[in-house]
Amino acid sequence: MRQLIRNLLLATCLAGAGSSVAAAPLELSFGIVPQQAASKLARLWGPVIAHLSELSGYRIVFKTAPSIPEFETRLAAGEYDIAYMNPYHFTVFKQKPGYRALARQSDKRIKGILVVRKDSPISQLGELNGQLLAFPAPAAFGASVLPRSELKQQGIDFVPQYVSSHDSVYRSVAKGLFPAGGGIQRTFDNLAPRVREQLRVLWTTKGYTPHAIACHPRISQHVIEKLRETLLAMNDSDQGRALLAAIRFEGIEAASDSDWDDVRDLDIKLQTGLSH
Repeated sequence: MRQLIRNLLLATCLAGAGSSVAAAPLELSFGIVPQQAASKLARLWGPVIAHLSELSGYRIVFKTAPSIPEFETRLAAGEYDIAYMNPYHFTVFKQKPGYRALARQSDKRIKGILVVRKDSPISQLGELNGQLLAFPAPAAFGASVLPRSELKQQGIDFVPQYVSSHDSVYRSVAKGLFPAGGGIQRTFDNLAPRVREQLRVLWTTKGYTPHAIACHPRISQHVIEKLRETLLAMNDSDQGRALLAAIRFEGIEAASDSDWDDVRDLDIKLQTGLSH
C-alpha cells in the first residue's frame, strides 16, 4: 500500500511537470546494487548522485539494500525509480516490473574473477575441486553466475557459500576462511589496499555487457531523457570525469535494452525466487 501511494504521488508530480505553478523538485530514488558495504557505496556514489541532482534539477536520493537478494526483492517490487543493476538482473527486471535501459559504462565488458590469497599454492582452477568457495549471492552475475558456470563446465566440483557482498568475499578469502572466492575487477580495484594486497586474481571469465542504469516504467519519457542527457554530460567536464573515475567508470554511454542480448543468450535459470 505504501508503494502504491508513492507511485500515485509520483505520477501526480510527473503529470504536473509542465505546470507554471512552482513546485518542489521531483524526488527520485537511485538504488545501487550492494556489491560493497552501504557506507562504501554511499562514499563512492553519493557525489555522483549529488552531481546528477544539481544538473538535472531533480532531487535524486541514494538507496541500496543490506544484501543482493534483498536488492532483488526491492527491484521486483519496483522500489527504485532508477537502479544500477547487474546484467542478469536487468534481463529479469526488464520483463517485470519493466525497467528500461538508460545508460551503461562505456568501452567496458564485465568479467568475473576468482581470487585467492597471494601466498596460496593454488595456481589453476582444477585445484579448487571439492572446495568450499565464497560468492556474494546466487544471482551476482560477474562474481557468481559466470565463475560458477565455468567451474561446472570444466567438471570441477565445489560447494558455494554465499556471503552477501563482494567485499565480504574478499575479506573472507584474505582471512583464510575460504581458499577462493568470486568477484569482479572493479570491486577488487576498489578494495582497501590492506585487503587487496593480500590477494591475487587466479582466473578471469569472458566479457559481457556491463551493469545497467535503468528506470522504472512509471518514470516519464521526458524525465528519462533529462536523466540520460545529464549522465552523458559527465563525459564532457573535468568534474564529471573525476566522479566517474571514482566509481571506476572510464566513461558512460546511452544504452538500449538490446545491449544485453549477449546475457540473454546464456539462458540463465536460477532458483533465486526471481520472476522470469
